[in-house]
Amino acid sequence: MKHLLELPPKLLSVGLVVVLRDARRFRLLCLRVFDSWDFPKIAEHGEPDALAAALAETRDATGIDDLELTWGEEYRETVVFGDQRVSRYYLAQTRTAAVALRIPPGRHSQDDYEYRWVTYEEAEDTLPPSLSLVLDWAANRIAAGPAR
Repeated sequence: MKHLLELPPKLLSVGLVVVLRDARRFRLLCLRVFDSWDFPKIAEHGEPDALAAALAETRDATGIDDLELTWGEEYRETVVFGDQRVSRYYLAQTRTAAVALRIPPGRHSQDDYEYRWVTYEEAEDTLPPSLSLVLDWAANRIAAGPAR
């Protein structure tokens, strides 16, 4: 009998790719904390209710309340990093362009936090390469149209 190598459990972060349709095209919400750009997410969340956690964290971090799962509840995960971290992202649409960033208590400078609504091409230049699978997935889902 072969012994299978057991992998350590992955540490799951969950978030949303938030999509806004302006007059001409779709834009994606990117958030910056210090020098790191990402989509809104919460770190190290257990799998039960991952979607609910992603929605709640995005609402809390951005002030955006009208998040709709236009493309369904599918998700895409990043590759697993060496320390077993992985990020899972769902896709949600909003009509709210105004973002009210929540600065965590104890942080001294609002300059360490920023948001941008970006096109797909701008997202490619803004986000780290580790999010390219998620970005491509989101673009393909948006292009395919709403879930039926």
